[in-house]
Order: sequence, then structure tokens, then C-alpha cells
Amino acid sequence: MIQFQYFEGCPNAKQTLEHLYTVQKELSLDKQEIEIVEVPDAASSEIVHFQGSPTILVNGVDIYTGLKPTDNSYTCRVYTFDGRRTGVIPVEFIREKLREWM
Repeated sequence: MIQFQYFEGCPNAKQTLEHLYTVQKELSLDKQEIEIVEVPDAASSEIVHFQGSPTILVNGVDIYTGLKPTDNSYTCRVYTFDGRRTGVIPVEFIREKLREWM
């Protein structure tokens, strides 16, 4: 199961979700395998161990860290890919991780 977590107003959520859907189509994954979870507030972020917006989990494991989240952070998330900081998870990274874990 793939879970996409975000909060409304995150400037990077839409593009990352589009990247996830691109990979979903490329890998012929059933769209029902993707669960979209809006985390509306800090209290909710504690319950789901939200890592920040956007986050992609595969079977409960964060694709970026490779770990199952135990803490929480109700913020816009920043990633580092190829030495560059960004809030958007690239298609290539999502593709690589889904191929490894699916």
C-alpha cells in the first residue's frame, strides 16, 4: 500500500502527487493502491507520525528515509537530491523506490 500524506496549502504537494501518479501509470500499479491522506492539523500529525508535507509511505515506511516514522513534524518537508534542496520528490526517486519495494 502506498500512502501520500500532505496538508492543504503545501506548495509542493500537488507536484509530488503528480509525480507519484506518473510512476503509478509507468509501473501499471492499480490506482487503488494509492491512499491520499490529508493531515489537517498538528494534533492529527501526531496520530499518523506525519513527517511533513509531502510524504510518501510504502507499507508504512517513508520512501525518503527508509524508516517507519515514529515522531512527527507538521511542516513543509525539505528533501536533498543530488546536493539540491527541494520540497518536491522527483519522479526518478519515486520510480526507483517503488521498484525496490513493490
